[in-house]
Amino acid sequence: MSDGLNIRKDGELDFLALGALIHRLDPGIVPFRKATECKIHVSGGEFNVAANLSDCFRMKTAIASAMVNYPIGDLIAERVRAMGVKPIYKYFEHNGATGPNMATVYSDRGLGVRPPVVFYNRANEAGAMLKPGDFDWKAIFAQGVRWVHCGGLFAALSPTTAALAAEMMKEAKAAGAVTSFDLNFREKLWKIFGGIDHAVETIGKIVANVDVLIGNEEDLQKGLGIPGPDVHAKSKLDPSVFFAMIDQVVKKHPQAKVVATTLREVHSTNRHSWSAVAWVGGKSYTAPTAELDVYDRVGGGDGFAAGFIYGLLSGLSPEESLKIGWAHGALLTTFPGDTTMATLDQVRAFAEGGSARIQR
Repeated sequence: MSDGLNIRKDGELDFLALGALIHRLDPGIVPFRKATECKIHVSGGEFNVAANLSDCFRMKTAIASAMVNYPIGDLIAERVRAMGVKPIYKYFEHNGATGPNMATVYSDRGLGVRPPVVFYNRANEAGAMLKPGDFDWKAIFAQGVRWVHCGGLFAALSPTTAALAAEMMKEAKAAGAVTSFDLNFREKLWKIFGGIDHAVETIGKIVANVDVLIGNEEDLQKGLGIPGPDVHAKSKLDPSVFFAMIDQVVKKHPQAKVVATTLREVHSTNRHSWSAVAWVGGKSYTAPTAELDVYDRVGGGDGFAAGFIYGLLSGLSPEESLKIGWAHGALLTTFPGDTTMATLDQVRAFAEGGSARIQR
């Protein structure tokens, strides 16, 4: 293939993600300090991609994760099933008081000039207890897995989760799967375990077996330890900074065949300009720019990753794959929650330049 990815044609699973499952409490536009009620969304940076690929793009997907045997675990497991994602769980028993827990994310939606505020309770999280040896990768990959995915959110949870991610990527490459990693760099999480230098070293061990990298210029700089180029972007939508870094990314990680990211200029909480870029097999591609009326911005990047991966798995050209990812990520910002409510027809219509006129 021109993109340099050797994607197997068939397999029991199109896509397998490794990551922690979380539940997000969402009081809507009301800040948490004044909230009286919340909606519950089930999420996880890695799970979201699997859920989107299953529900919108009709692919066969699975999630390898930790699951706690208590009511919040039951709630999360039920939503995983509802999105059509096959569960591969390491189970933990809850002691009725202190855990282990399924992590909680608290996130209001903000409005206008007031940005969303996100904070976590990841204390005694079962996902952080996952370690090498917890999953039988050989048995999982023996069934045939076309694409494997993990991300910086999971790698940052604990020293053992990073080691597990590295173990999975190595086994996936040996089994002939394409591998992707979303850098999703979160400084708050990495600060707990050794800071940025430790993050670069840890992520480097995972990325050694990764074909497709997803991340913006900040992710590439902080997650991979690559200095920012002397390029002054005119705006957040200017891809020159991203493309100027690719040479250094590939020099440090020559096995990377694809690097992609979204570009977002935030005018207000509910008004964003949105684009995406990809470097595939030596060539650069840029998506159009859309002006978005944002309902809930959480999950847009995972929406992009899912559409982009769907395109590549389906044999679409890099340009078409980028556009499908861009379109799906844009649509995802119009739904509540972190995972998709779009249909493939809606994604295709928007990717081909569709409008928001009523569909009768």
